Amino acid sequence: QVQLVESGGGSVQAGGSLRLACVASGIRVSVYCMGWFRQAAGKQREWLSSIWPSGVTTYADSVKGRFTISRDNDKNTLYLELNSLKPEDTAMYVCAARWPTSSASFSNWGQGTQVTVSS
Repeated sequence: QVQLVESGGGSVQAGGSLRLACVASGIRVSVYCMGWFRQAAGKQREWLSSIWPSGVTTYADSVKGRFTISRDNDKNTLYLELNSLKPEDTAMYVCAARWPTSSASFSNWGQGTQVTVSS
């Protein structure tokens, strides 16, 4: 059974930083394409970043240069470093996994961790 458990969210002031973690069980983060998404109140879920088995990373324009995705294969954990946070970054942040093929979609999801940024 696949389980993804996020942590690290919290309340910070604008300009601050957070590091989110997503501990995986039932899959290896080094084998799957792992991603981070967020959903703000009243808005659609937004893809933020992905990391592929090769280590290649991709980012949404809204977070490029501020957020960094990484993984620790030994700890089987995915991370998202959030820097230069803005109030508009306030959302529930969720990690997800997909098989790394072009036809696959993200099918395993965590419960999320809340990030709140105050001005």
